[in-house]
Amino acid sequence: MIRAAVAAVAVLALLSGCSGEEERASQPTEETTGRHRVPDPPADPDPDKTAQVPELDSQPLPSAPPVTESWQAPRTPAELADRLTLAEDLLHDPGSAQRVLDAAAFETQLLYRHLARTPAWEERVRSAIPARYRASLGDHLTARRSLRSVLTELSDTVPAWRIVPPEPTQELERYYRDGEEEFGVPWEVLAAVNFVETGFGKIRGTSVAGAQGPMQFMPETWAAYGEGDVNDPRDAILGAARYLASNGGGTGDPADLENALHRYNNHSGYVQGILAYARIIERDPAALDGLVRWQIMYLSEIGDLWLPVGYESQESIPARRYAEEHPERHLGTITN
Repeated sequence: MIRAAVAAVAVLALLSGCSGEEERASQPTEETTGRHRVPDPPADPDPDKTAQVPELDSQPLPSAPPVTESWQAPRTPAELADRLTLAEDLLHDPGSAQRVLDAAAFETQLLYRHLARTPAWEERVRSAIPARYRASLGDHLTARRSLRSVLTELSDTVPAWRIVPPEPTQELERYYRDGEEEFGVPWEVLAAVNFVETGFGKIRGTSVAGAQGPMQFMPETWAAYGEGDVNDPRDAILGAARYLASNGGGTGDPADLENALHRYNNHSGYVQGILAYARIIERDPAALDGLVRWQIMYLSEIGDLWLPVGYESQESIPARRYAEEHPERHLGTITN
């Protein structure tokens, strides 16, 4: 059986809501609309990058790193709806520059987290955003709340992890589709599991339960269902597809798929969270890239802590010390 270490998708998915001990988010300070201009960038010899500058200078931007240094939570439902709409529009704009996409993804992650913790705002935000984003908003909230229910205790330490860049989105999608083709497990479900377990492989480190690799296999389960290297993204994704299929996840029957996901992690909140993220990707395959760009957020007893790419510690760190040393990475207190 696979044991997912639950600490905080990512999505994550996803996620203090993540079963792979993860999540992401960041901080900023801006106007309440979240619309600002990028400061003049430093000189860059790369012509591909400098060619983007004039376009960025006139483009409304999200209120999150890397285009800002800190993040500020919205103060009203209307502000949240405006900022969420802007960020989603930028993520769906093929002309958006890479750092704008990164900031827009981070902004959506933080706003969905904030809204999940502010249920009184939900209906006003839902009615204020464009209809094209409402179904996904509902699934994001379902995912966050379901995955949050998996956590019964919050840690007072930050884990001994290394946070690394994920594989390119196109490569990951190819691995998921390979898994579906060979084993019948929907590729969107494989993507959601990868997201929730380790933020698409951003988290490197063995879980508290002893699970390993981007799909978080226990050693005995990998020995039975894995082939190759448990830390290799493609090998791990195909191993997860093989495991889920062996438990009925490839039959095409939704009930069989739910049962297979229960075998992966025997908690209904985990299963519903995975299925919600899978629905987001199924409805809009382009959403996968935005989720891959989400940051690792760790939900500790003092709230959300952002672990950016490059974070590395050989031992657990007291959460309060981490927040004191990196105040810009302490993104919120516990409200539920």
